[in-house]
Amino acid sequence: MALAIFDLDNTLIAGDSDYLWGEFLVQNGLVDGGAFAKQNDQFYEDYKAGTLDIMAYQRFALKPLSEQSMETLADWHNQFMKDFIEPIFLPKAQALVDEHKAKGDRVIIITATNTFITRPIGARYGIDELLGTEGEIVDGRYTGEVAGIPTFQQGKVTRLKEWLQQENETLEDSYFYSDSHNDLPLLEIVDHPIVVDADDKLKQVAEQNNWPVISLR
Repeated sequence: MALAIFDLDNTLIAGDSDYLWGEFLVQNGLVDGGAFAKQNDQFYEDYKAGTLDIMAYQRFALKPLSEQSMETLADWHNQFMKDFIEPIFLPKAQALVDEHKAKGDRVIIITATNTFITRPIGARYGIDELLGTEGEIVDGRYTGEVAGIPTFQQGKVTRLKEWLQQENETLEDSYFYSDSHNDLPLLEIVDHPIVVDADDKLKQVAEQNNWPVISLR
């Protein structure tokens, strides 16, 4: 049984759930539209450029969660799934996940996006195991702070190694599917790095290393 690891944003879905959550908040008047949208756009450009300050971004993303009850957030997320995630759901991605499951592989998502946003998306693909950036929760509410190490760049490797030890798993014959050069630290340690609808930087590295390149679009 091999480990099949998937990035989420722009890999399993045809968009970035973190960025789209910000768009959802703005479009529904749930945050200060102009200022929030401008900052959300800038963080997304930083991410694509590989210069994102992950802690600054996560505090920005988690702040709106800290201002609402879990019940309200659940209602918001249900609407977000219908309006923003279903339109970018990828049947080819679902087929690939199902193929790994049929072979008996253990499937897990590792994403930099916080787990509030991403766990329901993973569940939509039938993936129950997910490592993501964790928002701190105290007395049943988000505080706006990050709990532990964000699953971003080298942080994905750190969190995965902790998980492997806890689960008594190894990376023998492992797969990792990703679109982003930010995931190079993890792509470089699995047995089967597979590049999916990649950004230009990752395409170049994939070509240099003869990594498989696929599209799920």
